Amino acid sequence: MTSVDVQTSTLDLGPARALSCRECGHQIPLAAEFACAECFGPLEVAYDFGTVTRASIEAGPKSIWRYKGLLPVPADVERFPNTDPGMTRLVKADRLAAALGVKSLWVKDDTGNPTHSFKDRVVAVALAAARTLGFSVLACPSTGNLANAVAAAAARAGWDSVVLIPSSLERAKILTTAVYDGALIAVDGNYDDVNRLATELAGEHEDWAFVNVNVRPYYAEGSKTLGYEVAEQLGWRLPGQVVVPVASGSQLTKVDKAFRELGELGLVEPTPYRVFGAQATGCSPVSTAFKAGQDVIRPVKPDTIARSLAIGAPADGPYVLDSVRRTGGAVEDVTDAEVVEGIRLLARTEGIFAETAGGVTVATAKKLIETGQLDPDADTVLLITGDGLKTLDAVQDHIGPRATIPPTAAAVHEVLNRG
Repeated sequence: MTSVDVQTSTLDLGPARALSCRECGHQIPLAAEFACAECFGPLEVAYDFGTVTRASIEAGPKSIWRYKGLLPVPADVERFPNTDPGMTRLVKADRLAAALGVKSLWVKDDTGNPTHSFKDRVVAVALAAARTLGFSVLACPSTGNLANAVAAAAARAGWDSVVLIPSSLERAKILTTAVYDGALIAVDGNYDDVNRLATELAGEHEDWAFVNVNVRPYYAEGSKTLGYEVAEQLGWRLPGQVVVPVASGSQLTKVDKAFRELGELGLVEPTPYRVFGAQATGCSPVSTAFKAGQDVIRPVKPDTIARSLAIGAPADGPYVLDSVRRTGGAVEDVTDAEVVEGIRLLARTEGIFAETAGGVTVATAKKLIETGQLDPDADTVLLITGDGLKTLDAVQDHIGPRATIPPTAAAVHEVLNRG
């Protein structure tokens, strides 16, 4: 294994010191690279953390930048215009817990981010790194939420944006990207087709930062802030188990990484925890591999209403398997009908309207409990990563007014009496 003297980097990306291959361990200086030159494995950020304390974090801003000492961003990251996501609420979900048969349950509600999904976190980190690396255009291939976040972050920063989406994307997500007036381009094909196109374009345009391609190592680290916040909001302790939706798989692996980092740094007691992955049956290559006891993820053609999770060849799929197996968790999948019921169950018990990915998480948690894989007595956290207003088409045929009536009190009572 070869390595570099990480102290020689002239880039200010906080505690980040190198990029390290997740497969062979080869290290290179910080740069806009995402694949190892030695083995073609994925690169991730390696750190030299300084002194980070609970007090220093708690004294920081009410955003992900309170954790800047744990992220690959400049020390003065707050000085530049950004969407400042994070510190979304952790809801004690007692009514949902009762419905599911769980003793103690929390919902991490990331619908409160600037563009109403967790993608604001990863884009904020990617933008900060891209600025330091010398890029001037923010770009991405996206299944929807990332498109919103990139377009908004670029507008806030005064950058141009180039966003590529499948032409079949939900109408709401198309509109909530187009409103920021960047270059939004619909592509005939699924996400995997769009992603291949983005990789080609990234090689042609040196000033385009494709957040989930050529600056992916930095972008992915933004998901750690979900894990940091959950632990801090629980009173600086780790939950017993967490259920995470799986698209590329990066979010799950980075939440796991966050929990491990907090324990290693002494910010929490390193108690055992289990990580569970949630997929839609119509795009469940990681769940399929897990159930078959396999290490290889076989690509699939997505066919599900959960379009934000519809990645048929998930880049981090093998690492999801590593995380769930190491922690004693599992990966499960649910049908589209179960997804809709998961959305409705969360809404009627906790007043939180989640997009289809949230329905996947809730429905998967229900299935895991029913099959005895989730411990009903352990502190449990469900990650709700996007707003239901983005995927109204998933529920529009299942809900609506109980009745249409004349404007009389008698008519109201008649409807209510019918139940």
